[in-house]
Amino acid sequence: MTPDAAPPLPLPSLRRLPPLLRRAWYGLNQTFRQRIAHLGITPDQYSVLRWLNEGDPLGLTQRQLTDLMASDPNTITSILSRMETAGLVSRHPHETDRRAHRVRLEPPGGRAFNTALKIAEALQEHLLSAVPEERRGQFLGDLALLADACTAALEKKPGRKRP
Repeated sequence: MTPDAAPPLPLPSLRRLPPLLRRAWYGLNQTFRQRIAHLGITPDQYSVLRWLNEGDPLGLTQRQLTDLMASDPNTITSILSRMETAGLVSRHPHETDRRAHRVRLEPPGGRAFNTALKIAEALQEHLLSAVPEERRGQFLGDLALLADACTAALEKKPGRKRP
């Protein structure tokens, strides 16, 4: 093979969507985890900080965070408990729903987010450099379509009729 020749395509079984998505997600998650470890936060905690930074200034409910992060309520409760103990976020009673709490970003959480954001942006730029620049927008658009299709597939349970 010449130095400029493209490597042969892997076997079709190695090009299946689930393993490729998993490898990409796992590599991204672990790399980001290493790069933000000095901040004392995890990638999931960064995601919470990002949603709070971008969300309603009054805070987001735990249900909203659960939905935004495509997670489950128990996982989000656990993440928020650790973040609250670290002083990154605070929980406050919702003004109209007695069962809900609003989660708010605290100053230490804002500082951690701003530092981690720079790291996230640099990592994204580095990783996207693997895709030719003229194809990056299309690649991200296609990935968003795929994510939406996964969500839609989850909502349609095969073999069950909707009422």
